[in-house]
This record gives sequence, structure tokens and C-alpha cells, in this order.
Amino acid sequence: MLRDDALKGKTIVVTGGGTGLGKAMSTYFLKLGANVVITSRKLEVLQKTALELEKETGGKVLPVQCDVRNYEEVIEVFKSTKETFGDIHGLLNNAAGNFISPTERLSSNAFATIIDIVLKGTANCTLAIGKQWIAAKQTGTILNIVTTYGFTGSGYVVPSACAKGGVIALTRSLAAEWGKYGIRCNAIAPGPFPTKGAWERLLPGDLVKQFDFKNRVPLKRLGEHQELANLAAYMMSDFSGYINGEVITIDGGEWLQGAGQFNGLESISSEMWDTIEETIRKTNKA
Repeated sequence: MLRDDALKGKTIVVTGGGTGLGKAMSTYFLKLGANVVITSRKLEVLQKTALELEKETGGKVLPVQCDVRNYEEVIEVFKSTKETFGDIHGLLNNAAGNFISPTERLSSNAFATIIDIVLKGTANCTLAIGKQWIAAKQTGTILNIVTTYGFTGSGYVVPSACAKGGVIALTRSLAAEWGKYGIRCNAIAPGPFPTKGAWERLLPGDLVKQFDFKNRVPLKRLGEHQELANLAAYMMSDFSGYINGEVITIDGGEWLQGAGQFNGLESISSEMWDTIEETIRKTNKA
């Protein structure tokens, strides 16, 4: 859809850019001419991804370790980016955390962890770059990755639904407030785009097979990573310059067919939840 130089000269920071969907979107940004900064908590993974992406695309990638929950670390990301590439033009808030559980089984700490990563982390990154852009009288683009159950709600992923709902509100609020500075703020709500690591943590063991998400999608298939990357690149480019405050759904019609992506998990027994929790703990420790 986009010409080869659609993002030439732009520098884009991608949180959670070392793996999965963040990696796929970063790859396409690079192919379209952007410089890309990828962040996550695991520097080794970032460095490996950076070398891989530079070899594949011929672009320039800066890997920076960062826990988005820590505002000082976020500030350092943008400082390092500016020192390496100069002006920053785009921020993709992609870092997230999630797990399935009956809400009554959650501790307050488990709830807070997801809120801190998804909502606080997005707010930290957005505030940090927004303040820089406003002070420098520079325009910019913020793109947040949310989810359809951020506006429908969904059982069994309540912390994530609350956090993503907050990010949607942040997106729309800042679109209205910061538009006067030339700062656009939009979001993408993907449906099922499976990634090995994230889906294994979310639905461990045989659950992925039992809850085959493509059966919930009218198109009867899962999303391909390049399809999400296509949309993200368009939203980051100047071609979408008059789109502001929008949450664009890309899910094959899934949310229209049945609100609450994880509501079907009500069929899981209490004993099976015990097994799932144990599997998730082991997976997260690995």
C-alpha cells in the first residue's frame, strides 16, 4: 500500500519491539526507510533482534533496555534516541502484559502489575515524548496498541481490559488536547494475531487448541503479522495526517460476532484453573 520511502527520515520508538507484533511492525517501519528504536526489559533479546532486523532490512536499529513502568528509564530511552538519530517523529506504545484468570483469584499485586505495564507504561512514554515535542514546538505521532475488549470488556482478563480501556481514553483525550501542537494520537485494536511467546503464556498447554480463536472470526482465519504492520505503518506515515483520535479495529470482524474475546473461558472448571495457574507460573519463570 505504501511506497518504499514512506517513512524515510523518520525515527520511531517501539516499546515491546524485540519480539512478536512489535518486531513485525518494527521490521516494516525499517523497510519503509525509518530509523527504529526498540525497547523492552530484556537487553539480550533486543540486541539479537536489532542485528537480525538490520541484516534483513539494511536499516538502523537502536536497542535500549527499558521497563516502561519506570519513568526515569523512559526518559533515558528518548535521550539515547535523540543522541543517536536526532529528532524523534513517532512513538508506538506496544509493550503489554496479560494473563487469564477468574478475577476473584487475582491478588491486588497481580492486578496492579498489568495496570502498571499497560496503562502506566503507556502514559509514561506518552508524557515523556509529548513534553519534549511541545517544548521544541515539534509535531509527532503517537500510536497505541489496544484491544477490542478495551471497549467491550471481557471476563477472565479484567486487569488488561481495564488498562486497555484507560489507554483508549488516553488516546482520545490527548488527540483533542494535543492536536493544537500538531501531535496526533491514535490506536489500533488488533484481534487474534498469534505470537508464540505471548499466546503460550496466555493460553498454556492445550488451551490454544481448545479455544481456537479463528472460529470466532467471521473471516475464519487469524490475522497475519504483516497485515497489522501495514496498518501501523500507514498510521505512522504522513498519509494518515488527518486521522486523529481514532481507534481502528483490525480483527476480521471478531468483536462484532461476539463481544468479550475471552468470555468463552467460563466453560473451564475450577480444577482446570488450578492447573492453568500452575502452568502459567512455570512459563513465566522460564
